[in-house]
Amino acid sequence: MTAPHEATADLLEQARRVVVLTGAGMSAESGVPTFREAQTGLWARFNPEELATERAFRENPARVFGWYLQRLHAVRAAEPHAGYRALAHLAQRFRDGFCIVTQNVDGLHARAGSRNVVELHGSLEAFRCIECQLPFPADQIGGLDDVQAERPPPTCRECGNLIRPGVVWFGESLPSDAIGRAWRAAEEADVALVVGTSSLVYPAANLPAVVRGRGGRVIEINPDETPLSPSVDLYWSAPAGEALPLLAEALAGSQERR
Repeated sequence: MTAPHEATADLLEQARRVVVLTGAGMSAESGVPTFREAQTGLWARFNPEELATERAFRENPARVFGWYLQRLHAVRAAEPHAGYRALAHLAQRFRDGFCIVTQNVDGLHARAGSRNVVELHGSLEAFRCIECQLPFPADQIGGLDDVQAERPPPTCRECGNLIRPGVVWFGESLPSDAIGRAWRAAEEADVALVVGTSSLVYPAANLPAVVRGRGGRVIEINPDETPLSPSVDLYWSAPAGEALPLLAEALAGSQERR
């Protein structure tokens, strides 16, 4: 029987364009808390209606802004694991034909060296005005190492309104440009590589179906089966930090033998 990393490498070897979909499981291996785990997820310990809606921000901006700065501080302390670096290495083989679509907001893909990354749910590193939407660089906030439970947000230099975190809150639509890039990548891909996601959060969960709809192949890498698992071409039961380096090594080896 062909080993999972060899079977996955064989499918990628035949591809010209690849879309990678990553989720919370990818981040969790670097110590970043997930949202939906029954006991440890962020929404098991905090009420999302008090922290992740525009209404909550307007009612108590210092509490919400302080909480997001604490999260930013935590993810900056995390290190991208070997799986992130393996994806950055794989991208070099496919050049412009390799796109990572992530539901995570921690920026670990970019820190590991990946360049063509679509952040569907925004980024903890991004801030913007709540009214005029003018971007506000994180390095202008100041005192990011001074973690406080409550921190009044700065104000926009153009209109004077509050600066909010640049993530997608409950009740908000995903950024149209990100959705557009993600769908184009899926429509053009020969292979979808789905890594560390529950496949429960839409519209991202539709991306593998887009690839399948045009005759592409779908590979899932996840320690546990998901609703997507029965329909994929190859399911590999393994954590990303273990599987992706093996995949990169196998693909490099197949190229050397050619």
